[in-house]
Amino acid sequence: MNRPILLLLLLCLRTGLLSAQAPDLYPAHWWSGMTMNRVQLLVHDKGRDLSGLQPSVAHPGVRVLKIHRFSNPRYLALDLAIAPGARPGHVPITLRGAGKTPVQLQWMLKERRPGRGTRFAQGITPSDFVYLAIADRFANGDPSNDRVPGLREQTLNRDSMYHRHGGDLQGISKNLGYLESLGVTALWLLPVLENDRPARTEHGYAITNHFRVDPRLGGDAAYRELSDALHARGMKLVMDAVYNHTGLQHHLELDPPDSTWMHRWPRYTQTTYREQTLFDPYAAPSDTKRMSDGWFDDGMPDINHHNPHMAAYLIQSMIWQIEEFGVDAVRIDTYTYSDLDFSNRCNAAILAEYPRIHLFGETRVFGSANQAYFNRNVFTTKYKSNLPGSVDFQLLYFGIRPALTQATGWMEGVNSLYNTLANDFLNQDATRNVLLLDNHDEPRFLSVVGEDWEKLKIGYTWLLTCRGIPQAYYGSEIGMRGVAHPDGLVRADMPGGWPGDAVNAFTGAGLGQKEKEVLDHVRKLGTYRKTSSALQTGRLMQYVPVGNVYAYFRYDQRQTVMCILNAGATAAAVPFSRFPERTAGFTQARDVLSGSTYATSGTLTVPPMGMLVLELK
Repeated sequence: MNRPILLLLLLCLRTGLLSAQAPDLYPAHWWSGMTMNRVQLLVHDKGRDLSGLQPSVAHPGVRVLKIHRFSNPRYLALDLAIAPGARPGHVPITLRGAGKTPVQLQWMLKERRPGRGTRFAQGITPSDFVYLAIADRFANGDPSNDRVPGLREQTLNRDSMYHRHGGDLQGISKNLGYLESLGVTALWLLPVLENDRPARTEHGYAITNHFRVDPRLGGDAAYRELSDALHARGMKLVMDAVYNHTGLQHHLELDPPDSTWMHRWPRYTQTTYREQTLFDPYAAPSDTKRMSDGWFDDGMPDINHHNPHMAAYLIQSMIWQIEEFGVDAVRIDTYTYSDLDFSNRCNAAILAEYPRIHLFGETRVFGSANQAYFNRNVFTTKYKSNLPGSVDFQLLYFGIRPALTQATGWMEGVNSLYNTLANDFLNQDATRNVLLLDNHDEPRFLSVVGEDWEKLKIGYTWLLTCRGIPQAYYGSEIGMRGVAHPDGLVRADMPGGWPGDAVNAFTGAGLGQKEKEVLDHVRKLGTYRKTSSALQTGRLMQYVPVGNVYAYFRYDQRQTVMCILNAGATAAAVPFSRFPERTAGFTQARDVLSGSTYATSGTLTVPPMGMLVLELK
């Protein structure tokens, strides 16, 4: 190219006569017939000055209500009103200005996804069994997307827990039969949106594009295919969302409309991680501010929810993802760190659009009252949360863990489990909380209980019979080990997800005897739970522990299930008459796992460090 032509092209780029690429639009499209029929369309043109341009829309039923301009002239925001009868199709939007080449925006209105509340956005309930997995670590279904040109991170090293391993959505789709065999009814994946960072992109929590699935996981098409495959099996899709922060390489951080979209500090300031400052009547305001406005991590800018444009961007992105990909429930990451008023607004917008969807937050706090503060509760505090449920860390930290690792005392061991469950009165509906033994941030349960395989079985027995929505973490059903730090093995690969793996959890090849026993245990209970009305929707009654023995019942008009744990080192003889309210009128108890039967007129012997699940007849 000769020099005069090159200079002319550079001049055109600088003056906006020629753009390096089409403007980016957020959201990329919307739908006709939505409850949210006013949308704020954010326009970002990396190569053009948009100041002074005026929009016009050529589509019946769509009109511009207001224009928002920013100190960064590469952005515009258009408030669009979409009439109830607006037809789906292309919505040409033209930006014009005196002496400037018109800018054409190709936006779309789509038809809504069919089956809202029945085929998607169904919610998850205590009838479900949720399986949590990391797409990068479960199975590699398409090696061609292991590295994607143009993305910052090109590492691929399965020998390191802190590099990408190549797992993807296609690998999960190919193994849905395995999940179904466990009794699983819902799949929750760590965030699958684009994380275009230089390193550590496997976990997904540093989002760089809220409207694009990471192409290394298979992209938008693979996510839609997974959603469709789940729904075809009668299963559900749970999305992991992040209200609190984004990735350092997000366009709103690299090239922000102005300086108010993220929280800025004179120097890097991390959150205190102290949720108490949000409800402590004696809290210092500076501590409260740092809790909510401090950055969770130096690579994750803290979002300013008080900026109305940022708030609109996030709320619209949530609804866009649910409608676009057919999501059934949403787990909300780092829930306690977001501005709580914004969280209520975002939750309300989602629930208005999808009344049956379930929202549950990561409220990783210490104390039942602390946890209840962040979801629907019985408190009369100034702030009232509308979050339907939480990940129930209290029953992990102060429930099942101490029950299996502490000697029994007045507040220790099985009494800690009993006491913590008794605190359910703080919630409007604790059955909407999600139970867990472990997850991507917690040590594997087998490691917690000192690699005692019987205790691992007890953990799963409790998980699948207690109140609430049970959530299993991938690989723990075959006894995967690991702690969060320093080895990072809590995020190790699922055996069998890669060609050449010596062990294959999906087929059982190479599994040891103990691994097979736990897997079989989970399958039996998970399958039984799918047809047990008492475990799915029944009430719970627990009895004060006596010594090391703790018992609770799940029951309804059709079925009664008795669950009894002996956390001691010797067998315990327990008369059925100890539980008169729940055993009266029954003559027989059948062991759900072994098939053994017991006469309810006699005494039950519970083995040392053992747990029985009995269906009363």
